[in-house]
Amino acid sequence: MTTFQRERATLGQRLRELRKHSGLNGKQLAESLSWQPSKVSRIEGGKQTPSDTDVTQWANACGVPDQAGDLVAALRNLDGHYVEHRRKFREGMGHGQRTFATFEADLSFMHNVETVVIPGLLQTAEYARSRFSSGLRYSGSHEDIDEAVAARMERQRILYDRHRSFHFIVTEAALRYRLCDAEVMEGQLDRLLGIAGSSRLRLGIIPFERQLSVKAPLHGFAIYDNETVIVETITASVTTAEPSEVTRYVALFADYAELASYQASARALITRSIAETRRTS
Repeated sequence: MTTFQRERATLGQRLRELRKHSGLNGKQLAESLSWQPSKVSRIEGGKQTPSDTDVTQWANACGVPDQAGDLVAALRNLDGHYVEHRRKFREGMGHGQRTFATFEADLSFMHNVETVVIPGLLQTAEYARSRFSSGLRYSGSHEDIDEAVAARMERQRILYDRHRSFHFIVTEAALRYRLCDAEVMEGQLDRLLGIAGSSRLRLGIIPFERQLSVKAPLHGFAIYDNETVIVETITASVTTAEPSEVTRYVALFADYAELASYQASARALITRSIAETRRTS
């Protein structure tokens, strides 16, 4: 169970206690709020995230309107761990990049694994544009993309701060997936060639041929100062600072680092991907 799931379950238990203390059963509460009984059950069971309005109405129905403020605050704290991509796009993709920049401002080191895309901090402007363009199916505009690309490029200035360290690991699949046209991909791979030879930025690549003796890298994640982990899922960004969860991700990153190829070996893999991109374009 993730931090988000655990905290949502805790909120559900708190709401259940309020209902019981009010003398209402689940069906009665649902009727008073014009809800389906299943909604009450899902919220209390930690299976559905309520809205600000939901918890406010819940408190009022249970006769404790004075607790509505605390419940909304608890919900918003919970919500900070789980941000739907649709909502991020409504706020603007540029806004999302600036939020990341604020988060990264105080970090000393970052470890980042990506399985199918190039890490954002290593992307060329053209590759970044192709990734942001995929967000247009949710919302946003081409003007929003311009702002987001500029903000991502601005974020990359942190890579040149000698007081910070960065370790990136990608699978070879990330070098091969055609998420943009061949010319853009070749430019992106060319940039990675330079990074793979850097003495300051560490870039590892897990080859297709490498046998995985550890848990497969099912999704990307970033670890900040071994204190916070951000995971990008299909629908949302999930943040956790739960020590037990962070420890597992730190250990997993170390396992992947042992499997990855670096320096000349990494450059050879990138060169192979460039050749394949040219061959299939």
